[in-house]
Amino acid sequence: MNETQHQHYKTLLEGIVESALEDCRPATVRWNYENGLILHAILTASKRHFAHRWDNRVRELADVLVGGDGAIRGYARDEYNLDQINAGKVVFELWKDTGKPAYEKALGALMGQLATHPRTPSGSFWHKKIYPDQVWLDGLYMFGPFYARYAAEFSHQELFRDLCAQLFHARDRMRDGATGLYYHGWDESRRQRWANLETGLSPHFWGRAVGWLAMALADILDWLPESDPDHRAVVAMFRDLMASVAAVQNESGLWHQILDAPGKAGNYLEESASAMFACALFKGMRRGYLEPGRFAARADKALEGLAWRFVSADASGRLHVNGICKVAGLGGNPYRDGSYAYYIGEPIVSDDYKGVGPLILALTEALGWKA
Repeated sequence: MNETQHQHYKTLLEGIVESALEDCRPATVRWNYENGLILHAILTASKRHFAHRWDNRVRELADVLVGGDGAIRGYARDEYNLDQINAGKVVFELWKDTGKPAYEKALGALMGQLATHPRTPSGSFWHKKIYPDQVWLDGLYMFGPFYARYAAEFSHQELFRDLCAQLFHARDRMRDGATGLYYHGWDESRRQRWANLETGLSPHFWGRAVGWLAMALADILDWLPESDPDHRAVVAMFRDLMASVAAVQNESGLWHQILDAPGKAGNYLEESASAMFACALFKGMRRGYLEPGRFAARADKALEGLAWRFVSADASGRLHVNGICKVAGLGGNPYRDGSYAYYIGEPIVSDDYKGVGPLILALTEALGWKA
């Protein structure tokens, strides 16, 4: 990346953050994984490339959610929902920045959920209480980096053993041997209609689900010590995944909604998965886990494709991020069967934090990586 490109992407990043902050305000912020993702992304960009410009804005929003007594507004522990852990990453950053006891208390409340969270027979967390015996790739991102940081910050080595065991459960049960890609969900009980009766797996490789896993592994490695007995295996899992992801990258630099069906009717290039993979590629190279000679050109092409295809400006100059799959899940009511038609039939929207947050992180990582 030359100086002109660097400045272009920094300006783009600034515009996307400012646009996101127009939507994410004290009156609208909520304790959920989407708001946690966007606040984490903005705070990361602020610290790394903008001299802490937006730190106070993020803290102001977090303080709407975390009271002076450490209680989290809108959080219900007894839901046992892994999605609700994700926003804890922002609380961790603010606790380290300020030492505020309320933040530490909020971290303890989230850890209290994980300490009693229901598990599958083989030992992995249920995705949610309403999804018994199910592991979704999404959940590994929602709790994994938080769990790893808690283990590191509070010296709970046993949490690393549990976390790595859950990662390896996903690797051994959800990874496809032929492609190296991962299926979206696994029902250990085989009770769900979407689950294969023999394997318990959902039918398809959904881009964003695999993207969540890619970012989860990259972020977990920030906290898993090199001396840890499982560190090498987690790095190998990450490298294997990114090689498999690279193999299905489109010539545009982007990735499809269903990763392994590029020519199938209705499949489309999807923003959030593409941004997640770009983020993981740049971060993997920055941290020394991925070889630049193998991945740098692919990462550059991904970033170029994201900026060209998915970012637009309106008449006022505000930037918008387009081409985002609004949501996709499994089971529930109305029932989501995990079919190809289901995934390609979900709405495509603009400015959803599930797409904006990863793009902010991808740009942040790209600006921080030097070949």
